[in-house]
Amino acid sequence: MEDLSVYCPSDLLYTQEKFTRYQPGDYHPVSLGDTFKDGRYEVHHKLGWGGFSTVWLVYDSIQEQWVSLKIMTGDRAQNFHELDNLQHLAAHAQGSQGTLASNYIVQLLDTFVHQGPNGSHQCLVFELLGPSVDQVLRDYYESDESLDPETTLRMSEQLLKAVQLIHRAGLGHGDISGTNIAFSASQLSKASKEDLFEILGAPESEPLTRVDGKPLDEGLPKHLIEAASWIDWVDEDDEDLRIVDFG
Repeated sequence: MEDLSVYCPSDLLYTQEKFTRYQPGDYHPVSLGDTFKDGRYEVHHKLGWGGFSTVWLVYDSIQEQWVSLKIMTGDRAQNFHELDNLQHLAAHAQGSQGTLASNYIVQLLDTFVHQGPNGSHQCLVFELLGPSVDQVLRDYYESDESLDPETTLRMSEQLLKAVQLIHRAGLGHGDISGTNIAFSASQLSKASKEDLFEILGAPESEPLTRVDGKPLDEGLPKHLIEAASWIDWVDEDDEDLRIVDFG
């Protein structure tokens, strides 16, 4: 395990994705303002992370909308099943004259491979999603409130429809939980940056520096970035569910 004491102190070293994962074959280092796919996608915020990926808010300059960019770890680029599973589900949905979104599964918009200092990374571009169900329920609990019963019923119906499509396609998800179910964010995909950040919270970042002043390794991020908190999200009564993470 790497000694984090060689870096200037920051809470973000411990509250975000595991910093020691920035190494060959693992996480790709991302900075705000980075671009992908010949400049088409520009990074504006971090949305989250998982064991095999980090997820970023990016602006699609061709479609002129906000989308989510999921960057897989370097060791997953050649042995990666999420893309295959999503394409299989999309084909099955089309056979039933529907789409992934109409079946409450996250909509895949684009895919490409990015070469970085830590390897070759499979990148998936999804529709912009809001917070996870887990986060929204936690916020309600901390406020001593509860979801509207009609919203709970609608969410349950949508979840069952999504699971039905997955099973009819001959697949199983394996981890349907509040962390892998998010709300759509259709009302924000075309919002201005200022309006979107009022909902997300503005990016909070700190430069990553070594105590001894030596330069950082190439595979490390230049800044530590806090994931979006969705501080003013209030759209759970209006948005639909999306099941995510089919890897």
